[in-house]
Amino acid sequence: MAKKQPTKRTPAAQQATNRCLGGVCRPRRTQGLKAPVPNGTHSLVNLAGPGVFLAAEITKQGGTNDITFVILDIDGQNVTNISFAALANQGLTQHNPYGLAVFHSAVLKTVTFGFPAPLFFSQSLKLSVTVNEPNVAQIVANVIHGA
Repeated sequence: MAKKQPTKRTPAAQQATNRCLGGVCRPRRTQGLKAPVPNGTHSLVNLAGPGVFLAAEITKQGGTNDITFVILDIDGQNVTNISFAALANQGLTQHNPYGLAVFHSAVLKTVTFGFPAPLFFSQSLKLSVTVNEPNVAQIVANVIHGA
């Protein structure tokens, strides 16, 4: 029996197989860290498009009143801008269809978001925080995204 020769793929055929069959191509995590965190706006993650946003989590250590805002902008348009305190006050303290939630332990508070469908961006994705409270020791953000 003759050995089958590998087939060369044309660029169009290669591109077709890179569509990931209904999933997200090349998923990865990008992390941002700010420590210590003075009052003001701080950019944590900046991604150049095109891409697909899947989910993010932002963890805050310290602070006195949770008036730290988490801001997600996609292609220059605001997607969310909400404080840790507002999420708790609105009862968004567990996973829900809206896609935003806040969780806390004795030391840390974490905002998570991931929407029912992936959000595509063609130019940029920017995750930032605006801190309006003293004594925030650090903020760590993780964004899960793909191509």
